[in-house]
Amino acid sequence: MMITDAQRPSLSIVIPAYNEAARIGPTLARVTAFLDARAERYEVIVVDDGSRDATRDVVTAVARERPRVRLLPLPANAGKGAAVRAGVLASRGRDVLFSDADLSTPIEELERLEAALRAGADVAIGSRAVPGDVHREQPLLRRLQGRGFHLVVRALGFRAVAAIRDTQCGFKLFRGPVARALFGELTLAGFAFDVELLELAHDRFRIAEVPVAWTHADGSKVRPGVDALRMLRDLTRIRWGWLRRGRPVLGLPAGEQVR
Repeated sequence: MMITDAQRPSLSIVIPAYNEAARIGPTLARVTAFLDARAERYEVIVVDDGSRDATRDVVTAVARERPRVRLLPLPANAGKGAAVRAGVLASRGRDVLFSDADLSTPIEELERLEAALRAGADVAIGSRAVPGDVHREQPLLRRLQGRGFHLVVRALGFRAVAAIRDTQCGFKLFRGPVARALFGELTLAGFAFDVELLELAHDRFRIAEVPVAWTHADGSKVRPGVDALRMLRDLTRIRWGWLRRGRPVLGLPAGEQVR
C-alpha cells in the first residue's frame, strides 16, 4: 500500500528478536520513551525470529498499549539477517535504524548516527573500533575472534571491510530508500549479513562509521567458533558468486528517491 509523505514516519526502528521475552519489554519501554520525547512520527517493528519463549506475547501486549509498536512474526527461526531484512522491507520510515534487542548500544546514540546522515551520509554505522565511548568491552576471546574474522574477510576481497573497522555492531541507520534497496538484494540470513550489506553499499552510497557507546550484554545468541565458521562459509559463497556473475546492480524501490 502506497503512503503519502505526510503519512510516512520520520523513523522506523527494526529490532530482531529471538527468545528475548526477558529483555524485549524493558527495551521497548526505553525506546518508545526516548522517541515519544522527540515528538516525531515513528514506528518500531519487532521481528520475532521463530522464538520458542513468550517473546511474541510480550510484544503483543506492548503493542496493545503503544500502537506505534508492531510485531512481525516469522514462522520459524530464519537467522538474524533474515529477521532484519523482513523488518526493513516492511518499514515505511524516511530513515531506518536496526538495533539489537539488548540495547548494547543505547538508543540515545541514535543522535550520533543522525548527525552523520545530516552531514551527507546515506548509511551511518555504529562502531566499537573507532575511538569513542565503549563502556564495557567484549570478553578477550570474543575480541580476538572478531579481529581474526575481520582479517579473513578482508583477505577474501570484500572491499567495504577494508575501509570499515567494525562491521558487526548491531546499530546501523540508513536513509529509508537506501535501506530498502540494500535489503532487497540481501541474500545472507545469518550473522554475516552485515558484511554483505556493507559490500552492496560500497561505492554506491556514502557510508560513515561513527563511534558509539557500547556495553557488552550477556546472553548473546552468537556461538563462538560455530557461527564464525558459518559466517566465513556464507561469505565465501557470496564472494565466489560475485566473481562468477558480478555484483547486483541496485535500484531504489519504486516511488522512492534518496533525499
